[in-house]
Amino acid sequence: MRAPQLITASLLALGLALAGASAAAADEPVNLGSSHVVDSAGVLSSSDTAAIESAAEQLYTAHGIDLYVAFVGDFEDPASAEGWANTTATQNNLGPTDYLLAVAVDGRAYYLSGDSSGPVSDDQLSSIETSRIEPQLRNENWAGAAEAAADGLGQAVDGAGGSGSGGGTGSSSGVGIGGGTLAAVVAVLVIIAVIVVGIIVIVFVRAARRTRRLGGGTAGAGASSGSLGGASGGGAPRGPVDELQTMPIEELARRAGSALVQTDDAVQTSTQELGFAVAQYGQAAAAPFQKALDDAAAGLKQAFTLKQKLDDAEPDSEQQTRQWNADIVRLCAEANRALDEQADAFDELRELEKDIPAGVAAGRAACDEIEPKVAAAEATLATLATTFAPTAFSTVEDNPEQATERLTFARAALAEAEKEAVTDTGEAAVGVRAAEEAVDQATLLLTAVDRVRDDLAAARARIDAMLTNLRQDVVDAHAVAAVGDPQGSITAVENRTSAVISTVEARLTAGPIDPGALASELELANRDIDGVLAAVRGQQASEQRAASTLGQTIASAEGHISAANDYITTRRGGVGAEARTRLAEAARLVQRAHELSATDAAAALSAAQRADSLAAQAIEAAQNDVGDFATDAGYAGYGSTQGGGGGLGGMFGGSGGRSGGGGGNGMLGAMLGGIIINNVLG
Repeated sequence: MRAPQLITASLLALGLALAGASAAAADEPVNLGSSHVVDSAGVLSSSDTAAIESAAEQLYTAHGIDLYVAFVGDFEDPASAEGWANTTATQNNLGPTDYLLAVAVDGRAYYLSGDSSGPVSDDQLSSIETSRIEPQLRNENWAGAAEAAADGLGQAVDGAGGSGSGGGTGSSSGVGIGGGTLAAVVAVLVIIAVIVVGIIVIVFVRAARRTRRLGGGTAGAGASSGSLGGASGGGAPRGPVDELQTMPIEELARRAGSALVQTDDAVQTSTQELGFAVAQYGQAAAAPFQKALDDAAAGLKQAFTLKQKLDDAEPDSEQQTRQWNADIVRLCAEANRALDEQADAFDELRELEKDIPAGVAAGRAACDEIEPKVAAAEATLATLATTFAPTAFSTVEDNPEQATERLTFARAALAEAEKEAVTDTGEAAVGVRAAEEAVDQATLLLTAVDRVRDDLAAARARIDAMLTNLRQDVVDAHAVAAVGDPQGSITAVENRTSAVISTVEARLTAGPIDPGALASELELANRDIDGVLAAVRGQQASEQRAASTLGQTIASAEGHISAANDYITTRRGGVGAEARTRLAEAARLVQRAHELSATDAAAALSAAQRADSLAAQAIEAAQNDVGDFATDAGYAGYGSTQGGGGGLGGMFGGSGGRSGGGGGNGMLGAMLGGIIINNVLG
C-alpha cells in the first residue's frame, strides 16, 4: 500500500497555505502515478505541467522513450540525488527506455536517471544535464528544465542511432537554484483539518492526459482526465515485445495486477462519462464511444479471465504463468488504446469548457436533489439492524457517510470550478467532471442501500424454500436407508443434514440473522446430501432436483454480485486486483448458469454455486483492501468489524458520522472513490 505517500504528495501539490511553516519538506521516493509529472514542491502552474506533458508525449511519439519528472522539496531516504532518483525509478519499475529527472527545489540538487542498457549513454546524459537542464534550473525555469531534458534525450537518440551504452546514469549535480519553502509533511498532517477547499481541484490525477502506458514500464494509477479514456497513453506495449518475456515473473505479475486495476478503473470512469453524454446528447451521438467502451470492456474481461486462471487451484507451469501475465498486460494496453482513440472526440462532444456556469448549476442541482435521500438511507439501515445481523449489510453500512463525503466533495469542486472559470476553463471543466462523478457515486451509494434491503428480504424467503427442499431430502434419505444402507453413509448424511436444519431453524428464532451466512450453511448441506443421494436417484430425478434449486442459487449469486459491484465501484480507489478478478469471474459464471439453465440444470447449478462463492470472496477481499487503505494511511475511526467497511466521516477529528471528513471538503472520500487518486493498490 502506498496510500500515505500518495496522500502526502497530493496534499503538497495542493499548495496548502500553512502559516508559519518555513522548513523545507523532505520527500521520500515518490510513486509516479498516471502522469509524467510529480510536483510535490508546488512550483509548476497548470500550463507548466501541460507543457511538460506535451514534451514527454512528443518524445515518446518520435523516439519511443519516456521521460518522467519529479519536483520535490528535498531528497530523503536516500538523501543523495543519485540514490533518490534511482530508487524512485526502481520502485516504479521504470525500464530501459524510461528516464527520470528528479529535482530537489530547496535542496538545490538534481539527477537525470536512466538505465544502463538504454539508448542514451552515460556521457550523453551528463551532457544533457550540464548543457541543457542546469541552465534552466539556475533561472528557476522548472518547466523549461524538463522540456530541455526531453529535447536533449530526443536528440541523443537520433545521434546514437537508437543505441547507446554506459553504466548507471548521469551524475549528481548541485546547482544554485533557490525555490520557495514548503510546509513540512508533519505540519500538513497536523493541520490537515483546515485544508482550504478552494484549491483542491488542481490535484486531480485525472487532469493529466493519457500519459502512462500499461504495455511497458510500470502502469500508472488511474484513468485519464475524467473523460472517456484509459489509464494508458494508448498504443501497443512499449519497448520490444520480448521485454515481457524476459523480466522476472514476480515483476511481470505485479505489472499485470496493476494493469488490471487501472484499466478496470478506466472502464468504470468511461462508463460513467458515457452515461452523462447519453443523457445530454442521446444514444446516436454517443454510438462511436459506446463501441470503443464495449471493445475495451471485452478486452478487460479476457484479462480478468486469465487472472482467474492464474489464481485458481490448478497448478500452472512457469511458461503459462509468464504468458498469461504478459497477455494481461497486452490486453489492458489494447483496452486503453480503444478508449484513448476516442478521447479527444469525446471531449469535443461534451464541450464542458464552453459553458462552465451551466455545468456548475447542474451539479449543484443534482447535489440538492440527492442530499435529502441520505437521511432515508440512514433510516433504512436502522430498520435493517432490527432484523438482520451487521454482517448481512456490511457492504452498505457506511454508505450514508460515504455519500455525504462525495456530495461534500462535489460542492467543493463546483465552487473551485466556478472560480477557475474566469481564468482557466480547462481547470474548471476538470472540477465539473469530478463533481459529476462524485454525485454519481453518491447516488449509487444510496441506491445500493435499497438494493441490499430488497436482496435481504428475498434471501430470507429463499431460506424457507431451502429448508423445505432439505427436509424433503432428509425424508428421501431416510426411505433409501430403510431399504438398505450397509455402510451407513446414507444414515450419516441424513443425520448431518437434520442437524444443520435444526441449527438454522434455531437461529431464525433467536434474533437478528445473516441470511447469506445461513443460506451458505444450507447450500453446503444440500451439496452433501445430494452427493450421496445422486448415486441412488436416476439422472432425470437428479436433473429435476438441480432445476428446483437452480433459481434460488442464481438469485443468491446475483445478489452477492450486485453488492460486490456496488461496493467496489464506489471504493475503487482502495480496491486491488484480487477482488475485481473474483467479481469478474462471478459475473461470467452466473451468465453461464443462465445459458445452461434450459439444457443442463446440473451444470448450470454448479456454475451458479461457484459464482455465488466467488462473489462472496470478492466482497471479503474488497473490504480487506479498504480496511488496509485506511490502516496504512493512519486514519482513525475508519475500519469496521467486517474488514474495512467503516466510514470516512470524522477522519479529521470531530464527532464522526456525517461530519464530512477531509477537513470539510470530502477529499478523502473522493480519494477512496477513485476520483482524485485513481487507486493506491498496485
